[in-house]
Amino acid sequence: MTVSKSVNADEQLRAARQSRLPQRDQPPPRRMFLLSHPRLSASLPLAQEMAAQVRASNIMTEIVTDKDALTTRHFEPGDMVVALGGDGWMLHAGRITAEAGVPVLGVNLGRLGFLAEVQPTEWRSVFDRVCAGDYWIEQRMMLHTEVWRDDQHQLSFDVLNEVVVSRGAVVRPVRLETHIDGGWLTTYVADGLIIATPTGSTAYALAVGGPILPPDLKNILLIPVAPHLSMERAIVLARGSTVTVMVHTEHEAVISGDGAIERPLANDDRIIVEAGLHSARFVRTQDPSYFYRTLMKRMGKNPAAEMIQNPNA
Repeated sequence: MTVSKSVNADEQLRAARQSRLPQRDQPPPRRMFLLSHPRLSASLPLAQEMAAQVRASNIMTEIVTDKDALTTRHFEPGDMVVALGGDGWMLHAGRITAEAGVPVLGVNLGRLGFLAEVQPTEWRSVFDRVCAGDYWIEQRMMLHTEVWRDDQHQLSFDVLNEVVVSRGAVVRPVRLETHIDGGWLTTYVADGLIIATPTGSTAYALAVGGPILPPDLKNILLIPVAPHLSMERAIVLARGSTVTVMVHTEHEAVISGDGAIERPLANDDRIIVEAGLHSARFVRTQDPSYFYRTLMKRMGKNPAAEMIQNPNA
C-alpha cells in the first residue's frame, strides 16, 4: 500500500511537471494588429517597421493608434495583437482580446515591462519566431466584477490586475465587510482593499506588502491597504472562490479596476468579485522561468523613482 501510494504520487508529480511545459508548435498568425501607443513617440515608427517585416512573411497587418478602435467584433481566428507600450497598454490589450481568445505579444516601451515579451532592440528575431509558429501561449486569469446597489445592478467589468475598493478624497477609512463564498471573513477598517489576480500580485498588491504569485495560478489575493486595528495580513484564496464586499461609509468611496476603470460607491453598495470566464492570452518565446528572471531584474530597481532623483539620466 505504501509503495502504491508513492508510485501514484510520483506519477502525479510527473504529470504536473509535464503540464507546465509550453506547447511551442503554434499556428502562425494570419493577421496582426499593431496597437501603437498614441502618447509614446517611438511607438508608431516602430510599428511601421514591424508591419513591413511581417508583411514580408505574407501576414496581413494593420496599425491601430486608437485604443478604443479594437473590440471583440473586429477579431477573427488567426488574429494576433502586438501591444507597443508599457504594462498599462498590455493590460488594456489583454482586456479587449480575452473574450475573443486573441493572443497578445507585448513590446516594452514603458519603464518596468513586467508583462511584455519583447524589448525594442530584439523584436526582429522574436517576430521571425512568432511568424514561424515557434511560440507558446501563456494564459492569465482575469477577474469579473459586479457592483450592486439596493439589488439593482450598477456595473460590470473584467480586469487582469486587480479590483480596488477604497476611500475617496476624504482621508478617513472605510469599513469593508468581506465575505468569502458566502461566509463572513472580516470587516476591514482601512484605506482600501485590493482584490488581485496572480498577475496583479506584482502591481499595487506588491507595493503594499503582498506576496508574489506565479502568473499561471488561478487564485485570488486579498490584501488591505493601511488597515486600522483590523486584519492586516494578505490572504490567498482557494481557486474558484467568490469575494463579496459590502461598503459601509459616511463619505466618498470608489471602486477601480486595473487603474483604468473608476466609479464612485455609496453606502451599502455590494461588490462581487470572482474568476472571469475568459483569460488573457500572452505570446511567449522565452521558457516559463522568464517570470522569475524578469522579477529579479525589476526588484530593487524603480525606474520612475530613479528618473525623479536624476531626471537627466
